[in-house]
Amino acid sequence: METQSLSYLLVGVLTFGFVVPLFLEYLQVSLPSSKIPDTLAEYLSVDKLAESKSYQRTNFYFKAVTSSFTFLVTLLCVTQGWFGAIDIWIAGFGYSPFINSLLFFGLIFVVSDVLSLPFDYYSTFVIEEKFGFNKTTVHTFFLDKLKAYALSLVVGGGLLLIFLWLIHAMGPQFWWQFWLLAGVFMVLVNVGYTAWILPLFNTLTPLAEGEVRSKLLHYAAKVNFSIQHIFVMDGSRRSAKANAFFSGFGKQKKVVLYDTLLEQHPPEELVAVLAHEIGHYKKRHLKWSMLISLIQVGTLLFLLGQVVFSETMSLALGGSSWSVHLNILGFTMLFAPLTMILGIGMNWLSRKHEFEADQYAKETYGGKPLAEALKTLSVKTLSTIHPHPWYVFVNYSHPPLLQRLQRLEE
Repeated sequence: METQSLSYLLVGVLTFGFVVPLFLEYLQVSLPSSKIPDTLAEYLSVDKLAESKSYQRTNFYFKAVTSSFTFLVTLLCVTQGWFGAIDIWIAGFGYSPFINSLLFFGLIFVVSDVLSLPFDYYSTFVIEEKFGFNKTTVHTFFLDKLKAYALSLVVGGGLLLIFLWLIHAMGPQFWWQFWLLAGVFMVLVNVGYTAWILPLFNTLTPLAEGEVRSKLLHYAAKVNFSIQHIFVMDGSRRSAKANAFFSGFGKQKKVVLYDTLLEQHPPEELVAVLAHEIGHYKKRHLKWSMLISLIQVGTLLFLLGQVVFSETMSLALGGSSWSVHLNILGFTMLFAPLTMILGIGMNWLSRKHEFEADQYAKETYGGKPLAEALKTLSVKTLSTIHPHPWYVFVNYSHPPLLQRLQRLEE
């Protein structure tokens, strides 16, 4: 493909990636409010429904601004050759191509994060604050940023260093070698997330002895599920929203409950939430998701290997000659639609898995307490009750609430 044609293609792909998600967001937020379903009558008031709609609209307008800003800046960088100009400027220092790549990505990361910082601050301290979700302080907000920078530098920088070294040293064979490394890294993160990464941002404390712990362990023993570690996370330091999740495999399995979850739900509902999470484990959803993610990473790395050594991509971004980092950047833009398609497939599979985990909880514990927990969670987080089907198809990793309730309560 000629350089000019590839430039036009990049602009088209960027425009597609901007217009389609924003259009889906518009479809979602433009749906008129429907009457409150009978199953939610005891949980959802007219005022709460109106507040939920206002929350969705506010986030839509905010996303329209942020995505428009990101799109325009990226579009200018492509059409005006700014990415290529940065590459030429860095090359002028006389370092090796390997060092040039590290400097390029480091600069892009810093600039993009600085540009996004005001938007992150506004989202946290204006929007989330307005609707009663934000619990973080300015000190915690910026401290989290500094910790994230350090983590990105150590972990992300280390992976990037190895990735770039493999490309420069191994040539076209780099993709499968880095794929193996990525697979090991993904497993290590899953096993060590709660031990190595999460404590950098949150405090985990063992769940205290009492009714909740007793009921959770009793249910786990009933379904022959070994639990050695149940932790409570101080999620309320940052948000009023609640959650729970599993981490690790085998004997390293850990259950993490947000303290907000414990505050908002009685023991029976907490056991139902645990039953749902155990359902994911029993149905091997975590392993399937890991396997599919590995296949996706391998596919993208293989495709990258087909274009990363082409000079055309570098020239299309304004470079003067072949550049590894320009080609990688161009690849991420060019294959964004493929990433979206893969995401749709993963979301479909995730919704299927959520239904299966719900069914497991219903069969082994009960559908009613899980349904009650979902209602409380949905209302307190101002979730959309009647989402647009196209938006669900593309973006929802969980089935809409009413669909889940119908299966649990039928």
